[in-house]
Amino acid sequence: MSLTPSEVAQAAADLLEAEKTGRQIGLLTLRHPDLDMDGAYAIQKALAWHKLEEGHKVIGWKIGLTSRAMQDALKIDIPDSGILFDDMLFENGATVPQGRFIQPRIEAEIAFVMKAPVAGADVTREDILAATDYVAPGLEILDTRIQRKDPETGEARKIFDTISDNAANAGLVLGQERHRAEVLDLRWIGAIVTRNGEVEETGLGAGVLNDPVGSMVWLARRMAGYGQIIEAGQIVLSGSFIRPVECPSGSHIHADFGPFGSVSCSFS
Repeated sequence: MSLTPSEVAQAAADLLEAEKTGRQIGLLTLRHPDLDMDGAYAIQKALAWHKLEEGHKVIGWKIGLTSRAMQDALKIDIPDSGILFDDMLFENGATVPQGRFIQPRIEAEIAFVMKAPVAGADVTREDILAATDYVAPGLEILDTRIQRKDPETGEARKIFDTISDNAANAGLVLGQERHRAEVLDLRWIGAIVTRNGEVEETGLGAGVLNDPVGSMVWLARRMAGYGQIIEAGQIVLSGSFIRPVECPSGSHIHADFGPFGSVSCSFS
């Protein structure tokens, strides 16, 4: 790993402070030019440790950068992942208080809710389906505690910045509908996403590594390399099949998944 333990700890503390104060920090990749994947996940782990110390509970995981377009934009060829905490979960139709997030955006996703643990480097599609209790329509709320672009150099944040920042995760909303994953072709589950009644994005589950179940396989195998597992009862956001939609104050977001259901939230 390229960072020292003290550098990891300082980066995690700075991110936590940014979340609490609403003031973004500079790019970690400028502070630490040698920051790599292992270093980024170490910062994420340290950030998670602080949250656990504060009394928060892990309720699941998110998978990001699953679309080819987003991977090409960041010049990577793999997704990333982050941790979901109990204070991130909003009820369907909830209004997010003003000031809760810095620069919120949303993505439409298929959420997996697990009934059994999944672990190991050789996890298969069949293992994922057997361990899934149900799938549901979901929204992920993104935020960034790190500047999207350095104001002096114009350099954009990199994948290692995003991973360090808990994969830019900030919240999630689940629809009320529940479906058995094994009886659906999730590649064809899609959504029409509107902001204040205007269509902003549309997409299909196939945009998520060609199959959201395959995205779940990727997560379980990646977690095995870090000594982690997907636990029973956890929620996993399998990856977005739309581009992020900006959510300034006054935004009402509605994702219509057709027969699969719907999910919505607003930002005051």
